[in-house]
Amino acid sequence: MEVSREAILHKTHYGLNIYAYVLRQYYTGETVLSLSGRDCKPAKNPFNADKPTLIVKVVDGCATHTDSEEAIAQGNVFDFAALHFSLEGQALLDKLNEELHLRIGKQQGFYAQAESQPTVALPEIVKPAAPVFSYFNKPVTNVTPSRQASLVEVYHLIKGNEFASCTSTLRNIPGPKEARKYKAQNFDYVTFSGTFSKRNDANLQRYSGLLTIDFDHIQDIPSLKVALLNDHYFETELLFVSPSGDGLKWVIPIDLTQAKHQDYFKAVANYVSHTYQLEIDQSGKDISRACFLPHDSEIFINPKYL
Repeated sequence: MEVSREAILHKTHYGLNIYAYVLRQYYTGETVLSLSGRDCKPAKNPFNADKPTLIVKVVDGCATHTDSEEAIAQGNVFDFAALHFSLEGQALLDKLNEELHLRIGKQQGFYAQAESQPTVALPEIVKPAAPVFSYFNKPVTNVTPSRQASLVEVYHLIKGNEFASCTSTLRNIPGPKEARKYKAQNFDYVTFSGTFSKRNDANLQRYSGLLTIDFDHIQDIPSLKVALLNDHYFETELLFVSPSGDGLKWVIPIDLTQAKHQDYFKAVANYVSHTYQLEIDQSGKDISRACFLPHDSEIFINPKYL
């Protein structure tokens, strides 16, 4: 399977991950890109004496750049990568696939070890069906789902104004005890990992193939967002700021034919601890775990669903 520009953009958040990768080669240990929706704040430009003149944004599904001092020509992510790798054409695309571990044309999955059979390429226009799970109306003591919802539907709910008022109110409550009580009473929630007749592991009806990782009390949320979207092992399905405003909800795909839900959770928790030096909320090991739905206008969803 020949690596295409479209396939690379699909796997790299419109190419933003490529910019982040290249910049990290010059500024190790620094926050190289700070996301603001699909655009980024001005970043250091290694091709302009490290001045913060690089402006990156997404235009028509492809990350592009300009330099405020015009030190480099305006172009797209592939032009920028060419400056770093000194490659062009198919050689550049193959290099990006290799360096960023995109595995385009190779077997996917956390436990995959090798490519045993040639991969059959699907047409790029095929849009996968969004995962489906149970939706519950507030309060959290209600354990009977009101309906089923898809990942795309929840994305639009969180991005829109449906939960803006309750999210704002929660973040202005000073006491943690009062805040927890308010959240439990005033936020709808979902069980991302599957559909249930009642919210209990024993009442699972169908697994969605999703796992939710909960990061709490994060000091630098923009940097963690960039890191997770550029993660080499896991493809982000949904990523949004938690109701409290100081954490992230990272929804990733897993394959239960390879391991049990709890085993996957333990493996991911160990991976996150080793890779990001962060501990995650252990409640994610429960398949019927409730995830409250806040407002986040900058929520990310895997573009393959849109």
